[in-house]
Amino acid sequence: MKDIQNNHDDRRIPIKKAGIKHLRYPIVVLDRKNKSQHTVADLNMYVDLPHNFKGTHMSRFVEIINSFQGKVSVHKLDHLLKEMIQKFDSEIAHLEIKFPYFLEKTAPVSGSVSQMKYDCALTAALDATKKDGNKGIDLIMEVAVPVTTLCPCSKEISDKGAHNQRSVVTIKCRTNALVWLEELIEVAESEASSPIYPLLKREDEKKVTEMAYDNPRFAEDIVRGIAVKLKKDSRITWFEVETENFESIHDHNAYAQVVSGFAEE
Repeated sequence: MKDIQNNHDDRRIPIKKAGIKHLRYPIVVLDRKNKSQHTVADLNMYVDLPHNFKGTHMSRFVEIINSFQGKVSVHKLDHLLKEMIQKFDSEIAHLEIKFPYFLEKTAPVSGSVSQMKYDCALTAALDATKKDGNKGIDLIMEVAVPVTTLCPCSKEISDKGAHNQRSVVTIKCRTNALVWLEELIEVAESEASSPIYPLLKREDEKKVTEMAYDNPRFAEDIVRGIAVKLKKDSRITWFEVETENFESIHDHNAYAQVVSGFAEE
């Protein structure tokens, strides 16, 4: 059968990324307590397309994933990216993996145990044109951590209570050694007014409410506090931290971001 994708294109415009998005697929991720955790990921896969080719073979992306027999893991990302480059005869391959990650959380007073979901991602790229020494995967870890924040200004000026809200802290980082998702989650929660728990009894609700009141945080406080801790970790070579507060008394959200090296630059 005629292969239209291999036809010549005379517009001389190379394509940076061509591929597939939102492929749902089972993967295995590292779990500090249980060694591994099975989850279902949302995959985006791309390769570069030279200017002279009309299109890329989309079915090959699925074939490559299937060749790993449902055992896609962090340890196999380099093999997967190399397979993409080889199959498509491309120079650069990109892989974006988004997945839910679950941790067992224990309520602070009652000890009630429940499962907490964190939205995580791995973004990986491999450039085959780089010379030896610089050649390798560029891998970015990402985790979004829901927390509680309580406004320091509201606490200072109010006679009764202070406004508080749910917030999401997102940490992205590059590393030179293993960093557990759990470690990033712990850092994020430690700089919030209070962690969030899926299951709370009345005594737990009292505890976390008072904890938040005793630890007021601006969005700016959170990202700066996390940045200080990440900078001290020699395993982390680059990071980006952001927080978004879903304000309870405003018709807008509060936001702050810190990127490593920004102050030095």
